[in-house]
Amino acid sequence: MCYVYILECSDKTLYTGWTNNIDNRLRTHLSGRGAKYTRGRLPVKIVYCEKFDNKSEALKREYRIKRLTREDKIKLILSQHK
Repeated sequence: MCYVYILECSDKTLYTGWTNNIDNRLRTHLSGRGAKYTRGRLPVKIVYCEKFDNKSEALKREYRIKRLTREDKIKLILSQHK
Protein backbone atom coordinates (compact mmCIF):
# COMPACT_ATOMS: atom_id res chain seq x y z
CA MET A 1 0.00 0.00 0.00
CA CYS A 2 0.99 3.59 -0.64
CA TYR A 3 -0.45 6.70 0.96
CA VAL A 4 -0.84 10.35 0.04
CA TYR A 5 -1.16 12.60 3.05
CA ILE A 6 -1.53 16.22 4.02
CA LEU A 7 0.14 17.52 7.15
CA GLU A 8 -0.85 20.64 9.01
CA CYS A 9 2.26 22.34 10.35
CA SER A 10 2.51 24.38 13.55
CA ASP A 11 2.25 27.60 11.50
CA LYS A 12 -1.01 26.30 9.94
CA THR A 13 0.58 25.73 6.53
CA LEU A 14 -0.13 22.49 4.67
CA TYR A 15 2.39 19.98 3.36
CA THR A 16 1.51 17.17 0.95
CA GLY A 17 3.56 14.00 0.52
CA TRP A 18 3.41 10.29 -0.18
CA THR A 19 4.80 7.21 1.57
CA ASN A 20 4.48 3.44 1.78
CA ASN A 21 4.45 3.51 5.61
CA ILE A 22 2.33 6.31 7.03
CA ASP A 23 3.19 5.73 10.71
CA ASN A 24 6.94 5.67 10.07
CA ARG A 25 6.73 8.74 7.83
CA LEU A 26 4.91 10.74 10.51
CA ARG A 27 7.55 9.74 13.07
CA THR A 28 10.25 10.86 10.63
CA HIS A 29 8.59 14.24 10.15
CA LEU A 30 8.11 14.70 13.91
CA SER A 31 11.75 13.85 14.61
CA GLY A 32 12.91 16.65 12.30
CA ARG A 33 14.32 14.23 9.73
CA GLY A 34 11.41 14.58 7.31
CA ALA A 35 11.00 17.05 4.48
CA LYS A 36 13.03 20.24 4.71
CA TYR A 37 9.78 22.21 4.60
CA THR A 38 8.40 20.62 7.77
CA ARG A 39 11.62 20.68 9.83
CA GLY A 40 11.15 24.28 10.93
CA ARG A 41 7.39 23.97 11.32
CA LEU A 42 7.10 21.28 13.98
CA PRO A 43 5.00 19.79 15.35
CA VAL A 44 2.96 18.52 12.44
CA LYS A 45 -0.17 16.41 12.35
CA ILE A 46 -1.83 14.36 9.64
CA VAL A 47 -5.09 15.97 8.59
CA TYR A 48 -5.77 13.96 5.42
CA CYS A 49 -4.77 10.55 4.08
CA GLU A 50 -5.67 8.42 1.05
CA LYS A 51 -4.60 4.82 0.39
CA PHE A 52 -3.48 3.48 -3.02
CA ASP A 53 -2.54 0.08 -4.39
CA ASN A 54 0.72 1.25 -5.94
CA LYS A 55 3.30 4.02 -5.99
CA SER A 56 2.32 5.26 -9.44
CA GLU A 57 -1.27 5.98 -8.39
CA ALA A 58 -0.07 7.68 -5.20
CA LEU A 59 2.40 9.91 -7.04
CA LYS A 60 -0.25 10.98 -9.54
CA ARG A 61 -2.65 11.87 -6.72
CA GLU A 62 0.08 13.70 -4.79
CA TYR A 63 0.79 15.80 -7.89
CA ARG A 64 -2.89 16.66 -8.31
CA ILE A 65 -3.28 17.64 -4.65
CA LYS A 66 -0.14 19.80 -4.71
CA ARG A 67 -1.65 21.77 -7.60
CA LEU A 68 -4.79 22.61 -5.59
CA THR A 69 -5.22 25.97 -3.93
CA ARG A 70 -5.07 26.10 -0.14
CA GLU A 71 -8.82 26.63 -0.11
CA ASP A 72 -9.40 23.50 -2.19
CA LYS A 73 -7.04 21.48 0.02
CA ILE A 74 -9.04 22.55 3.07
CA LYS A 75 -12.26 21.49 1.32
CA LEU A 76 -10.65 18.12 0.58
CA ILE A 77 -9.59 17.73 4.22
CA LEU A 78 -13.05 18.64 5.48
CA SER A 79 -14.73 16.25 3.01
CA GLN A 80 -12.88 13.32 4.58
CA HIS A 81 -14.14 14.23 8.04
CA LYS A 82 -17.84 14.18 7.16
